[in-house]
Amino acid sequence: MKGIFYALAILFSVNKSSAQALSPVQWSYTAKKIADKTYEIHLAATIQTSWHLYSQTQPADAIVEPTEIKFNKNPLVIFSGYAKEVGKIELFKDEKLKISANQYSNKVDFVQVVKLKANVKTSVVGSVVFQTCDDKKCLPPKKIDFTVALN
Repeated sequence: MKGIFYALAILFSVNKSSAQALSPVQWSYTAKKIADKTYEIHLAATIQTSWHLYSQTQPADAIVEPTEIKFNKNPLVIFSGYAKEVGKIELFKDEKLKISANQYSNKVDFVQVVKLKANVKTSVVGSVVFQTCDDKKCLPPKKIDFTVALN
């Protein structure tokens, strides 16, 4: 009886760890100086083939979780507007379910312009919450923290 219990425990732990290992999106975070005290923060997503990452803005009939970018407050930084999406947006439509979604394949770059209040070195810290789906399944939303140095 103990042998069966241990075998089942190992089986469930292997299945759980392989499900957690599924990460169809890889993120990179960089800053590009574009003017005196002005930077672009780039949150670049590389998306595996057949997977999709969802836009920050979705149609009213969408049932997916839109990508959400949050920046922590920093008294040395002024955020200019919202993060812009640079990539080829696709409109997914399912006529049978009567739903649609704005999504990206392959890659998308979220770009936020920031200005420093003074000539100082600091960092922009925040998080991105995103959901990915392929043709068969959707993964639950995932939160990733990031830090980008401004030099």
